[in-house]
This record gives sequence, C-alpha cells and structure tokens, in this order.
Amino acid sequence: MFTTQGDIGLIGLAVMGQNLVLNLERNGYTVSVYNRTTSKMTDFVAENPGKKLLPTETLPQLVASLARPRRIIMMVQAGRPVDMLMSDLVPLLEAGDILMDGGNSLFHDTERRSKEMADTGIVYMGVGVSGGEEGALWGPSIMPGGPQAGWESVAPLLRAIAAKAPEDGKPCVAYLGPGGAGHYVKMVHNGIEYGDMQLIAEAYDILRGVLGLTAAELAEVFTEWNSGELDSYLIEITSKIFRRIDEETGDALVNRVLDKAAQKGTGKWTSQNAMDVGAPIPTINSAVTGRIISSLKSERVAASAILPGPQNAPYTGDRQALIDAVRDALYASKISAYAQGMSLLRIASQEYNYNLNLGEIASIWRDGCIIRARFLNRITEAFEREPALVNLLIDDQFRDAVTQRLPAWRKVVITAIERGIPAPAFSASLAYYDSYRTANLPANLLQAQRDFFGAHTYERTDKEGVFHSSWE
Repeated sequence: MFTTQGDIGLIGLAVMGQNLVLNLERNGYTVSVYNRTTSKMTDFVAENPGKKLLPTETLPQLVASLARPRRIIMMVQAGRPVDMLMSDLVPLLEAGDILMDGGNSLFHDTERRSKEMADTGIVYMGVGVSGGEEGALWGPSIMPGGPQAGWESVAPLLRAIAAKAPEDGKPCVAYLGPGGAGHYVKMVHNGIEYGDMQLIAEAYDILRGVLGLTAAELAEVFTEWNSGELDSYLIEITSKIFRRIDEETGDALVNRVLDKAAQKGTGKWTSQNAMDVGAPIPTINSAVTGRIISSLKSERVAASAILPGPQNAPYTGDRQALIDAVRDALYASKISAYAQGMSLLRIASQEYNYNLNLGEIASIWRDGCIIRARFLNRITEAFEREPALVNLLIDDQFRDAVTQRLPAWRKVVITAIERGIPAPAFSASLAYYDSYRTANLPANLLQAQRDFFGAHTYERTDKEGVFHSSWE
C-alpha cells in the first residue's frame, strides 16, 4: 500500500513526459509515474531524488496509488499505442476518474474514443500540449477538449503548469470545446507552425541566394527582425541557429545540415482536414509539400544537373532595401497564413459543433508553444473588436499592415521567380490574399467546363436558379 497518494498519474516517460512530471511536481503536485519499460521509470525516479514522485511498476499499482477521483495523463505515441494502453487501463478505473490524452492524437481518434468512453462514466479528454521539451518543463500552451465537467476538475492543475503570457500573466490554457476540440486546435496549431517555418526558410533562401548573405550576417538580420513586429520564438531560434559553428569544420553548422526536412504528420492532417471541410489554406499546404519535395534529395540533385534555371548576374540593387522588403514580405505572408489557419478553425468549429473562441485560442498561443509571438496579441485584439470576424485580412489593423507591405511583398515574390529561387509559401500567401480580395474569379469558366463535360449545372449572375446548357 502507498502511504502517500498521488495527485495525478502520468504514463509515458519519454522526454516530454518526464518534463511534464517535473513541471507538475515543481508546482506542488505528487505525481505517480509509470512507463511500460520499468527501468526507464526507475532510472527517472533515481535521477530526481527528493521529489514528490511515486514509482509504480504496473498499471494496477498506478491506479491504486492515486487519490480519487483519479486523474491520469497519457503521454504515449499517437495511434494504436493509445488504444492498446486504454484497453488495459480503462477496466481499472471507475466512474468519475479523468483520463487525459496529452499526445498528438488525430482528433478523429479522440472523437471515437470519446464516444466509446461516454457510457463508462470515466471522463476522457483530448489535451493538446505544445512547446516541446522546454515548454513541457517550464510551461507549455495547453489545449484541452472534452466534457466540461472534466475541465472544471483539472483546470487548477492545468493552469498551474501552463505557460503564463508575459503581457498579463494569464495562463496559456483554456477549455476549448467538446470531444476532439482540443486535439483539433493542436493540429491546426501545428499546421500554422509548418507554414511559419516554411516562410522563414524561404526568407533565408532569398537572402542567401540573391544577396549572398553569410550565416553570421543572417544571424544579425534575424536578431534585428526579432526586435520588431516579427518578434517570435521561431525568429529567435533562427538567429541562434545561424550563430552555431560546427566544431569539426569551422563552418556554420546550418550549412552542414542536409536539406531534407522530416515531419510527424500533423501538418499533413491539417491539409487533409481543410480539404474535408472546404477551407483554403494554401500556405500550410505549400509547407507540407515543401517538406515532401525536400525528401527527394537524390532526385533533386540529379535534376539540378539537367534542368536549366536563370543565369543570374550579381545583385546590383540596394542590399538593405531588399533585406527590408523580405522582412515586410515575411510579415505580410505571416498575416496571410494565420488568416488561413484561423479561418479553418472557424469553419471547422461550425462543422464539428465545437463553438471555438478564436480570440481565446490566439491568447493561449501567446506563450509556451512553438508559434508563440508578439503578433498573437494583435490577433486576440482583432477578435475582441469583432468576435464574429470571418477573416483576419478584413480587420482594419491587419488590412492596413498588409496594404503598407504589398509593394515589398510583390517585389520579393517577383525577385524570387526571376532568380529561380523556389518560394512556394510566399507565393501561396500572396495568391491567397489576391484571391480573397478579388470579386470575380475565373471559376465561372471552371463551372462552365464542368457543365460541358458532366452536366454539373451552374448558377447565373443575372437571375436566380440552376441551369444546364448544351455548349456545342
């Protein structure tokens, strides 16, 4: 028997799980810990002497160690491992116990599990956790979804361990909605993260490709950018990446990193789901595609030897002016990308009856997560001004910010095209803006073609109704 009872149990002691345990313990909670490989659990407990940790070697021991109602966080690999764990764990629990999935589960899986658990009396919650290893330890952004009663029970705990926004000290956690709402928002967060990272990479590529900036010079540029409207975690770490020197070669380490970007699937899920609900997110889609094409390294190397590109002369324009233009284009593209992501959340909220509060979502992303940025305060303010805002681009402040940067945005995209530098996310972001502001798109021709070959009918501009014509 345990002489002390745990306030919460955590299953899965990979780095994220370990750091969440330490975060919970630091905030006053006694944590029961379990890992399928027992030695990993015992080593972790031994490495943290004096902390309020209860080691358990079996799931029945874990359950027995917890005060009622039991609260358990699962930090295991998404997919089948979660289902396997739940098949062993759920029979040990009782009505009123709370089971939280803190991994990157696909929201469809969370919806399914929520329905399977509905009749058991056990409260099942899908909880998105963002911030990487550092965030898990010192305060992540937390996106919980599931039954309202479950949230009310765990809210004090999650508020204690969440990041605190630097502007007002508010915890970066909020109840998001029923079923898979938490994991859905986390999925879209990761999709936006893909877009943000791709845009930064393209800015880097243009600056090195057109101006020949060295890693040291790029470090200075990104450090300066991080002091303005682009202030964000991703810009900050990018400046640090450019400063890191490879000890073996003396070259900047980034120059020795192979240009093959991996992915775990959450960006792809965002693109797939956007297609399902009918939400245009071209920047995120281009970022997913960019990672896929980067993986074709051997094909690209072979193609580079036979496919011609422009013969570029040295750049003779104002170097600082181009650097400033890339900064403005990056910010405008970022606005476009977030407009797409928030629009996806709005459409999905209606599709899945999540009743998402978009301003609150932006607010809990202000710190702790990978996309944390000063910019998110502006998004929160936009939705406070107009809770029913359908797109960030039509908010007065964001519209003005984009309008001021349009000439630079177009110049940068044109420069990349002329120089043969691929900039799919910059281009997609601008194309989204131009499409969204265009009253008459060429889709009339598309619909006429559909009616021609498939009798799919069309609507008219001059009268009500649905029509079909013989086009021959």
